[in-house]
Amino acid sequence: MRAVVVKEWTAPEALTVGDMDAPPMIENGVRIAIHCAGVNFADGLMVQGKYQEKPPFPFAPGLEVAGEVTEVAPGVSHVSVGDRVMAVVDRGGFAEEVVAHAPDVIRIPDDMDFATAAAFPVAYGTSQFALADRAKLKKGEVLVVHGAAGGVGLTAVECGKALGATVIATAGGPEKLAVAKEHGADYGIDYKTESIKDRVRELTGGRGADVIYDPVGGDVFEQSLRATAPDGRLIVIGFAGGTVQQIPANILLVKNVDVIGFYWGAYRKLGPERIHKSFAQCLRWYEDGLLKPRVSHRFPLEDAGKAILALKDRSVTGKAIVTVR
Repeated sequence: MRAVVVKEWTAPEALTVGDMDAPPMIENGVRIAIHCAGVNFADGLMVQGKYQEKPPFPFAPGLEVAGEVTEVAPGVSHVSVGDRVMAVVDRGGFAEEVVAHAPDVIRIPDDMDFATAAAFPVAYGTSQFALADRAKLKKGEVLVVHGAAGGVGLTAVECGKALGATVIATAGGPEKLAVAKEHGADYGIDYKTESIKDRVRELTGGRGADVIYDPVGGDVFEQSLRATAPDGRLIVIGFAGGTVQQIPANILLVKNVDVIGFYWGAYRKLGPERIHKSFAQCLRWYEDGLLKPRVSHRFPLEDAGKAILALKDRSVTGKAIVTVR
């Protein structure tokens, strides 16, 4: 089958399409003919050997897919051959087919196309679980979302509104802030021209934010701590800014602030029932019109490296996808 084949750690721009053996069926598995695959920041880390999970060579990157079921293992009953599905996989999404674990495969709603479905699982799954389960965001609280026009950031804006929060979006430039506001943000802060700490305090009457959602890290982290309300929660999603920050513990002590780490992928193994509950809520919100997935960039399989670089240079608003067929 055609796939983006990684034979050694490499830069995203060096990725090429080659031939790879189709994956074997596994116990409790579902084989999917892939139409589209979502592109995530983790894909760029994985091909360079910088991701927390390092697959053996050769492998194809790609953590979320949408397509049609072509085979199911004995005992799998919730999906059938011919069903349109989305799935989360450990790797292998940038290819013509993949075998996913059955619990990670979900039927696509009738009104959702493959491109939208490929952009859905990781970003919405991350944001809903992070905000509702880990950060315990409540109706009426104030949520700050960094990187609010990006893949997970934009979904956090929508999930925050669905949970009843007032949402303050931060992003670089008026165009990206406009995207965040289109998806429900109440206020916007341009981090290129404004102080995040000062503006959050201004917008909250000096109190600060109850929850700050941070997929960026780096320089904004300490500003976030200083913009958090007493008893607030700062949830660390990732380090898209490229720097893993050090946490000044004195600020945590003085302000009674919680810093919460969150790696969504771990819960697929550690707490799958919580993941399923979270994802079911995402689908209900989608069907109620509260979630509106945005795909701003589409790339053919041959340009998967360019898709990863588009995320890195922050030209993507919402999600980028790779089209396979």
